[in-house]
Amino acid sequence: MPAPTELRHRGVVDDHRIGGLCLLLLIALCACQTSGIEQAYPNQPLSYIIPWEAGTDGDLASRTLARALEKELNQPVAIINQAGNNGLIGHASLVQSKADGYTLGVLTEDISIMHWTGLTYVDASRYSPIALIAVNPPVITVRQDAPWNTIHDLVTDLRAYPENWTASGSRFGGLWDLSRVGFLDAAGLEESALLWQPRPGPVSALQYLLADSTDIVIAPFSAVDSLHQAGQVKVLATMSGKRLPAAPAIPTLKESGIDYESVGRWFALATPKQVPDARLELLRTAVWNLSRRPQFQESIRQTGFQVRYLTGSPLESFLREEDLRNGLLLDQAGLSLE
Repeated sequence: MPAPTELRHRGVVDDHRIGGLCLLLLIALCACQTSGIEQAYPNQPLSYIIPWEAGTDGDLASRTLARALEKELNQPVAIINQAGNNGLIGHASLVQSKADGYTLGVLTEDISIMHWTGLTYVDASRYSPIALIAVNPPVITVRQDAPWNTIHDLVTDLRAYPENWTASGSRFGGLWDLSRVGFLDAAGLEESALLWQPRPGPVSALQYLLADSTDIVIAPFSAVDSLHQAGQVKVLATMSGKRLPAAPAIPTLKESGIDYESVGRWFALATPKQVPDARLELLRTAVWNLSRRPQFQESIRQTGFQVRYLTGSPLESFLREEDLRNGLLLDQAGLSLE
């Protein structure tokens, strides 16, 4: 009988080489199958959960993204508005959805507020964030006949006559209320220096402002733009880091020597946890492509938002910072339960 070594010379391999070859073939086969699956994604309609009411600025901006994604992904995107309970219903619905990449949703600033007030245990860490899409910073607005022409005039009166003036724009502990707290703290004033009147939102607050039942409204510029153009209100300052493209004449708080900045209302595209990485990456690429297109940027601007694309570790840092900032502001206002 030939020696085992002679078998190799006759084109025969031993058992361990057969096993290794089979393993390599199996890995290659699995890779091809996985590649095929991901190349086919998405191959059916997607659902898209918006935690804002239909017709609001956030809803309109979110729908702009949904329409653009339909074209980019070549699949229908069914929009589902699940507003209510300060954003809890929509955010909870997304976190409980199947993690297959076919249910997308919008994370809003509410996800960095709700858990601090005991409304839910869910925070941004319970999702797979894909990309920050846009922001809508707040401005400080007063009636046209108000005694203040600059933010310094307002701060001087707040310091001299604390608790004599009222502001509005949202519920207690809502985003615009927290913007008030941050502004006052940066100006060296107590939270009680400017009293807060809770309202359902900016529209209601502006009605009270014009009726002389509220002195100041803190809300995004998009909410006050028409009144500003009509000469019914004055905008003293924006809380954005830079002057607003839609209103370049309005100074920032930082320009006025008040070291406070707020991105205001924002929204990010996200999925439930455990969606396959390849599908997440495809979605990131789709949003990146959209964010660079002037037509998409202009469509977002028309809703009052500004495109601000973040993904990966910068997005994770943004979400952590927003969560911490709002937690601290809620604590200052005496509204945090954590």
